[in-house]
Amino acid sequence: MVNNLISTYLIYLLGKALVLTALAPLVAGIIKKVKAFLQNRRGPGLFQLYFDIGKLLAKDSIISPTTSWIFTVTPFIYFAAAFGAAALAPVVAEVFFGTTGWQPDLFMLLYLFVLSRFFLVLAGLDAGSSFGGMGGAREMFVAVMVEPALLLASLTVALRAHSTNLTAMTLSAQTGFGGLSAIFAATAFFVVLIAETGRIPVDNPDTHLELTMIHEGMVLEYSGRRLGLIVWAVATKQLVLLVLFAALFWPFPLIIDSVAGQIVWLIVKVVLTAIALALTEMLANKMRLFKVPGFLAVASLLALLAIVAQ
Repeated sequence: MVNNLISTYLIYLLGKALVLTALAPLVAGIIKKVKAFLQNRRGPGLFQLYFDIGKLLAKDSIISPTTSWIFTVTPFIYFAAAFGAAALAPVVAEVFFGTTGWQPDLFMLLYLFVLSRFFLVLAGLDAGSSFGGMGGAREMFVAVMVEPALLLASLTVALRAHSTNLTAMTLSAQTGFGGLSAIFAATAFFVVLIAETGRIPVDNPDTHLELTMIHEGMVLEYSGRRLGLIVWAVATKQLVLLVLFAALFWPFPLIIDSVAGQIVWLIVKVVLTAIALALTEMLANKMRLFKVPGFLAVASLLALLAIVAQ
């Protein structure tokens, strides 16, 4: 009986990862469409990223002879880490499985984020270009400040749930997580969301300018299928972070008995969060790199205040 439950749950995790990975380019398209609307532009279609990824996956990759195996395997590791994170994402319907058997853990999800960043930085350095080294250095500079804020904000919910189990954290957030502590934690995580997805004011996902690019600097040497995997993985990671924010930091204690109702409510929250992300980009200017630490320090401070207020 227990083995059957675990097998069913693993199938559920695989299905969830497939669905989130498939929907990730659509969410990225929604953000771009909202930005274009706010700028009074037509903008790309909602499904444009699907076409871009498909075109890249159909092309061969050009690999420099000076690179090592790290450059070759990094896109696959990066995509696998994003796919694994999608499997662990705390979809609201997951609470209906209860807490029996194996359950995804918060630290496991964070480790996958760290693993993908680590290999992408190595690949940027391995290419030997000045842009890759510059992008990798900036990425680690930002990561040193982002990861503590991400951990502290997440621990606010974990402390209330008395567990780092994502299912327990989701259930705890849905059954009364509110007040000043929740506001501080949600604000801190939203700042982290901006930084982790490489958006204004920390980074600009639409630029290749030397003075502004961070993520783009690390992937300039990639092309074809490998670049397509990285683009897809970036969109998947963005959706996972949006789901994490919607499930843990924007619960608005609304208990719906049906699984379908929970899923619909999560979709609404994810779409509204994506719109808020696009609106934030419109209202902010690209921040100079030496001012980013102060911006991210605010997130860490708010996360600490959230823990104290709790």
